Amino acid sequence: MGRVAECDELIYWRGPDRLPAGSPTLTWEGRLTLLQERASVELEESLLSGRPHLLHAVCGAGKTEILFRPVHRLLSEGKRVCIATPRTDVVLELLPRFDKAIGGTVIHGLYGGSGHGEGLAGLVIATAHQLYRFREAFDAVIVDEADAFPYSFDKTLRLAVKKALKPRGVLAVVTATPSPAILSEIGREGGRSVIPVRFHGHPLPVPRTVPLFGYRKKISAGKMPDRLKAWTKERLRNKEPFLIFFPSVPLMEQCHPLFSQLSAEIGAVHASHPDRRSLVLALRGGRIPGLLTTTILERGITIPRLQIAVVGSENAVFDRSAIIQISGRAGRSPEYPDGDVVLFHHGITPEMDAAVREIRRLNREGGKAFGMSAL
Repeated sequence: MGRVAECDELIYWRGPDRLPAGSPTLTWEGRLTLLQERASVELEESLLSGRPHLLHAVCGAGKTEILFRPVHRLLSEGKRVCIATPRTDVVLELLPRFDKAIGGTVIHGLYGGSGHGEGLAGLVIATAHQLYRFREAFDAVIVDEADAFPYSFDKTLRLAVKKALKPRGVLAVVTATPSPAILSEIGREGGRSVIPVRFHGHPLPVPRTVPLFGYRKKISAGKMPDRLKAWTKERLRNKEPFLIFFPSVPLMEQCHPLFSQLSAEIGAVHASHPDRRSLVLALRGGRIPGLLTTTILERGITIPRLQIAVVGSENAVFDRSAIIQISGRAGRSPEYPDGDVVLFHHGITPEMDAAVREIRRLNREGGKAFGMSAL
C-alpha cells in the first residue's frame, strides 16, 4: 500500500454491493478422481453453507483442480471469491490455470508490482499481503498453502484475511501440512477433507539423506563438495531439470560460480531477484538445466521430471513442513511419477527425521485410500 501515516485517510465503499459482470462458465474438461470428487463436493457444500473448511491434501494431490467447481459455483451465484497465497510464484502459477478453467468472468492476479487490473473481478488471486487493500469485499476467501511463511508467522496477514471477508463470508484453508493454528482456525464445527494420495496414485518421493560434512568450508575455499558435484553432473548428463535449495542467499551466491563451471546456464534466484519470474519460466520451458534457490520455490512449482537437492538441510529454515513441501516438487507428473530428493547435510536433525516419517505415513495411508477408490 506504500507509505501510510496516521494522518492519511483510508476510504472504503459503504454503498450497495456491486455484482461482478459476466456469466461464469466452467470450461475445464478434466476429470477428478473419486477422492478429488468427494473433496470438491465437500468443499462446495461448506462454502455454500457458510461453514469454514480445511482441505488437507498431499503435495501433488491436484488441489487446484479440486477448487475449480466450488469456485465456479460461487461465481455463478454472483459471489466474489478470493484465493490468497503466501507467494507471488503461486499466484503466477494459479492465474493462467483459472483463466483457462473458468471463462466469462473477470479474474485479477494481484501481487507486488502487478497493478490493480480493470473492472470488478469476481475472482481475485492474490498474495496475502494484497488483502490489506480490501475490507468486507469477499463472500469466500480460500487460503492456499496456509502453512507457508510469511502467512503462518504473521498475525496481521491472518487478520487481513478476516477483514477482507464480508460479515457472513466463509474461510477455507488448503494445505499439505496443517499446523495446530490452522486446525484451531477451522474449529471443530468446520468441514474437513483429507486426500492422502497424489492424483496419479503413485507415492510421494521419500527424501534420502547424504552427508556433506564441512560443505561451508569447502565452498568458502572455492571448491564444490564432491557428492554435490557428482549429483549435479548426473542431472546434466541425463538432461533432468533440477532445483537445488540453499538455507541462505549468501551461501547460494557464493556457490553459484562453482555451478557455472559445470554449466554456464544454471541460474540462481531468491525472493528479491529481478529475473526470478523469467528464470522459473526458462526452467519450466527447458531453456536452462536447473536453478539454485532459497525456500522461495518450495511451493507453486510443477515441472515434469524435476529432481531436488537440499544443501544444508540441517539448518533451521528446513523444518518438517519445508522439507515435505520441497519433496513434493518431485514426481508430480503421471508420466514421471518418480524423482530424486536428496538432503545433503552436516548432521541429521529431528526435523529431517520427522519429515521422512510423515511422508512414509502418508504413502501408507495413500496406498490404502487409492486402493479403496479404485474399487
